[in-house]
Amino acid sequence: MQKLIFSFVLMILAAFTLQAQDAQPAVSADPNAPEISFDKTVHDYGTVVQNADATCEFKFTNTGKEPLILQKPISSCGCTVPTWPQEPILPGKSDVIKVTYSTHNIGPINKTITVNSNAKTARVVLSIKGNVIAKPADKVPEKTNDNSATPIQK
Repeated sequence: MQKLIFSFVLMILAAFTLQAQDAQPAVSADPNAPEISFDKTVHDYGTVVQNADATCEFKFTNTGKEPLILQKPISSCGCTVPTWPQEPILPGKSDVIKVTYSTHNIGPINKTITVNSNAKTARVVLSIKGNVIAKPADKVPEKTNDNSATPIQK
């Protein structure tokens, strides 16, 4: 029992330690390093119907003095798929990170995409949010009691 409690306390301490490390963005000391500037870091889909297209783009610009190189963005779950430019982004140039969210499940959307690069601020976290609602049922024709119809006899 003591081992179980000790293990539990150790896991909680490790979680707080990791969380504290993530709160500090990595910053480069190189004054000529590239800089990544996003037009927005949060995209709100609003209300989306289940199985609808939920794709958005995060536009960014390299405002630094050297080429910007992005690593593979990391999404918080498999339902969020980022697509990013593979080639270096030259100073002054812009590009986009496209994010597609799978709307198969109903409920709130609250996901993150972590972008790592060689920029002064090496880690930027992008967020998507919204709500997926059920697809409205197709209307079934109402049954009418048309007594004027003639029955078919065989």
